[in-house]
Amino acid sequence: MTGMVRATGSGRAVAVWERRGLSARMRRLLLEGDTEGRYAGHNESDAGFRMTMALAVGCSQPGRAWSPADFFEALIYTPTPGGVWARRLRERKGSSYAEAKLTAMLEKARTLVAGSPEIRSRDDALEVVGAVRRRVESVCWRARGGGDTDFKNLVARLELCEREGGLDHTVSVRRLAELMGCAKATAEASTARLLKAGWLVMKASGSGKDHGTRWLLKVPDSPDAGRRSEGGARLGQLPTSGERGEDTVPAVHIDGSVRTDTRDLGAVMGHDAFHRFGHGTSGARLLACLDAVDGISGTELQTATGLHRTTVARRMSALVSDGLVAELDGLYYLAAALAVPGRLHPDPEVLAQSAEQRGTSGLAARRRERHARDRSHYLNWLKERAERRRPAGPRLALVPEGVLDPDTGELLDPRWAGWHVADRHHPVWFDDPSPAPEAAGAGAACA
Repeated sequence: MTGMVRATGSGRAVAVWERRGLSARMRRLLLEGDTEGRYAGHNESDAGFRMTMALAVGCSQPGRAWSPADFFEALIYTPTPGGVWARRLRERKGSSYAEAKLTAMLEKARTLVAGSPEIRSRDDALEVVGAVRRRVESVCWRARGGGDTDFKNLVARLELCEREGGLDHTVSVRRLAELMGCAKATAEASTARLLKAGWLVMKASGSGKDHGTRWLLKVPDSPDAGRRSEGGARLGQLPTSGERGEDTVPAVHIDGSVRTDTRDLGAVMGHDAFHRFGHGTSGARLLACLDAVDGISGTELQTATGLHRTTVARRMSALVSDGLVAELDGLYYLAAALAVPGRLHPDPEVLAQSAEQRGTSGLAARRRERHARDRSHYLNWLKERAERRRPAGPRLALVPEGVLDPDTGELLDPRWAGWHVADRHHPVWFDDPSPAPEAAGAGAACA
């Protein structure tokens, strides 16, 4: 096949993906296709476009900048599983259109890569996520105005970003509510606030069957973005102006002496014990500040979380009574049942007992069941809508029988010269006067 390989000086033919190296994942995607379903779309065409765009990004990475000719050779002129969508596009609309489309996709991928930080491995991606995590932890999120809910929202998204290996992540609003341990409407309102503040960018709206919304997590560009949530508690509950750090963040956040560990918060915030009728979000935040060895005073907890002193006192008293926190000489320690070296370990039995005492046991399971019913009803509605839109009669065939030889694909009726008629229901006129041999064999005879 023309353009499939090129000969080296030693006479050995070398494929384009050998000469223009790809990462291991992109190589598998090109030579094996989307075997893991990572680029599933609304339909087969949408999935093919996403996979081709991913290949374009992989071919545009530093040190692997493919030319359009290399891209055409690997996807159009070589029978690779990753190029099925590109070859079908060429069959339907001709070589000129397909090559122009792939060139535009490659240019878009180059622009995206040029404007993104260079990431060569998963460790680099996790370092980028860690930078955003440190910024989130340095902010004093106050409870009034929904700041504590926004904090939980960002913590849940940081966990998703680490799993997916980048700041891009996909999540539905119901799944996000389950991770945050709150109602769906609360999660929606929090996401709207974070969008307005600049912490989130919507990349693709989720719709259809089993498709969440695609988001990009980022640090706000404007220093005033989200100031309502970053301002800390009311006057008199934060250190004086001389003790404060940059961007109105308390100095205790800058030096890292006392802070809310977002990983610990993410491990407990969705549990029944920290439902709004139990210890609540403020209880989870306070628990995530504690250590099993170093005691923390109530004043330090007020400064670290921005919570009112009465809220801290009330929540800490409840945590102590449930055995989640130990108090000694005015200092609070993480209970031994929840402590492991380095971080909080949410023991299921201890938290379940606390939820039972607070009367919140089983609320998370009921929320998941309700969300499962909502998803089932939505899928049934999609199925019924598709059935209503389905035509009552058989599909109209525009190309009559006998135009193509069923065995050889040879065009028998000269009146259809210049048309691609392999699909009798959708004939396509070729704008390219010299289509590829494989296209001609499929009935793409030209005038």
